Amino acid sequence: MALLPQLTDMSVSQITPTLFLGGADASLNAALVSQKGITLIVNATLSHSCPAYPGVEHVRVPVCDLPTARLGDHFDRVADRIHENRGGGTLVHCAVGMSRSPALVMAYLMRYRGVTLCQAHRWVIESRPYIRLNTGFWEQLLQYERRLYGKNTVRVATCRTPTPPLRSMSGSVSLQQQRSALTMVPRSPLMTRAMTSPLMTRAELKINRSKK
Repeated sequence: MALLPQLTDMSVSQITPTLFLGGADASLNAALVSQKGITLIVNATLSHSCPAYPGVEHVRVPVCDLPTARLGDHFDRVADRIHENRGGGTLVHCAVGMSRSPALVMAYLMRYRGVTLCQAHRWVIESRPYIRLNTGFWEQLLQYERRLYGKNTVRVATCRTPTPPLRSMSGSVSLQQQRSALTMVPRSPLMTRAMTSPLMTRAELKINRSKK
């Protein structure tokens, strides 16, 4: 029973006072939609349903979670719609809230909150630390940042093929060697800060979040 509140908290993450990010389960939770004052749901999936709620508008972004999917074609449309919904709450979701929906939220933050991609990424992971965008969406966000600001503040590091673990004389692999090998396995694009780009402090991010 003690785990239930934690699982509920994971279903939706608050990005700003009126912007929420989550998985498809969040959109199916009528009590949550009412509690958060949601009046707009952005559904970034191909097949998950859009439940009908009184006074709630739905926007479908029919994109699959693949690096080749053209999610960037929807950045402006979704960002504009979130911005227009300032009088109510907005829920942006995909299947599990880890790739498509956080990418759309970061595009909105860049376009309407005046932050860089590096700042938008840090902003989102502070509220939802387990996001994991695919490489194609990162590339599209980088293109979007260049379009908005004329430069990039992060880069996607090239992932090297992991080196096979060293074996002991007996031919077995020690636990420490296994751990070392696992740390080199690429899990997601490595985002690094550009040395020439100033970053917001935590206090500045909180100030921006409170503005609507």
